[in-house]
Amino acid sequence: MDNKKVVVIGGGFAGLSAASYLANEGIEVTLLEKHDTVGGRARKFSKNGFTFDMGPSWYWMPDVFEQYFSDFGYQVSDLYQLERLDPSYDVFFKKEKISVPTSEADLFELFERYESGSSLRLKKFFDEAEIKYKIGLGEFVSKPSLSIFEFAQLDLLKKALKLDIFKSMRKHVAEVVKHPYLRLILEFPVLFLGQTAANIPALYSLMNYADLKLGTWYPMGGMNKIIEAMEKVAIELGVNIETNQNVLHIRTHKGKAYEVYSSQGSFKTDYIISSADYAFTEKNLLFESDRSYSDNYWNSRKMAPSSLLYYVGLNTKIDKLKHHSLFFDSNFENHAKEIYTTHKWPTDPLFYLCAPSRTDKSVAPPGKENLFFLIPTSVELNDDNEIIRKKYFEMICKRMEGHFGIDISKHIEVYETFSRKEFMQEYNSHKGNAYGLANTLDQTAFLKPKLKSKKVENLYFAGQLTTPGPGVPPSLISGKVAAEQILKTI
Repeated sequence: MDNKKVVVIGGGFAGLSAASYLANEGIEVTLLEKHDTVGGRARKFSKNGFTFDMGPSWYWMPDVFEQYFSDFGYQVSDLYQLERLDPSYDVFFKKEKISVPTSEADLFELFERYESGSSLRLKKFFDEAEIKYKIGLGEFVSKPSLSIFEFAQLDLLKKALKLDIFKSMRKHVAEVVKHPYLRLILEFPVLFLGQTAANIPALYSLMNYADLKLGTWYPMGGMNKIIEAMEKVAIELGVNIETNQNVLHIRTHKGKAYEVYSSQGSFKTDYIISSADYAFTEKNLLFESDRSYSDNYWNSRKMAPSSLLYYVGLNTKIDKLKHHSLFFDSNFENHAKEIYTTHKWPTDPLFYLCAPSRTDKSVAPPGKENLFFLIPTSVELNDDNEIIRKKYFEMICKRMEGHFGIDISKHIEVYETFSRKEFMQEYNSHKGNAYGLANTLDQTAFLKPKLKSKKVENLYFAGQLTTPGPGVPPSLISGKVAAEQILKTI
């Protein structure tokens, strides 16, 4: 195998994963990254003593990370230090706050306090979610999803019946609890999947198992520590990582790719895995005759939201602030409608705040606070500008003052923004999406864009727009699945 060459495009989670699995089997792998460091959406930047993770901030499904690193002879603890957060996160409503506890007993008690009898239904909900989680990770997400027939074996079909594929998450949650606060807590994890609970299959209650049972964790030093660990492993395995390589074209001949042309040169290859944005790869790196999907196809896909992000360094601490906070103190349904239906800037947005400095002293100078704000937005917005960004930050400041009694606008040392425009510029993200394809029923499993090109026989894909879907753990799995498909042909 050592005479075979593979070029991996993109150095995010999926690209590093694919490169490492291939190199581990003796393949000569070159990874091309557009930026000056690997990491993709999980890059970091530092300013005035603050270190900000630029993208992912939730560490869920720790078993996936453990499995990934163990495949190369490591334990997570060899590479970075994990802390379990307790409480997992705070949820702010208009008139009160709920801290979501780590302890299962405390969680049941919390639910009982708001709705008598709900803890028994919640336990049944968790038992079912655990089954979905184990079946999903054990049987389904590792499949390449190239054909419906992969799922046609009798035992898989029997297991699939337990997954609640055809029931909505909203209906499923409504069978467990009626109280609006509790319903929002159970529905919240699917927001990362790019649609409201009414349009996401109940299968994804497995995310509740990941959230409330497996826990919310934090790698000390920030999420980029995972990238640093993956880069270390990749280099040890012999992966040649080339940064500042803006890929411009994939050259093909008679339906087979043979060279990747970048801003810095060209790379002959036997196989290619693109972990760059799938739509961008097809529309910008391939001739039309080599594309598997048309522009109309991509324009018709339901995308997860984009995001308006703020990286803020304060010269003071905020009392009673937790690592993760969800601000559901506005109308959830209105905001969702503006994201997915009317495609407007939100009138009164929900938002999320990550304050890693509450857990990790290394990410902010002493006595100061590192804040990351996220407002989900539509992928159809074109009037993004600094005036709008300032307007929404002022909304955030006002809401924060109402909850914490401090006007953070008077304590700012660092202020940077990132939105749909940057998602397109920095990551070539289709429509500026932040989380890939929405995981709706008609975009699940074999209904996703295929990880193997239909037109170019040795071109494969990994990442958020293909199997198994959006998020950090699925991206790790995606890279592995793509690598395995190549290894089967060698």
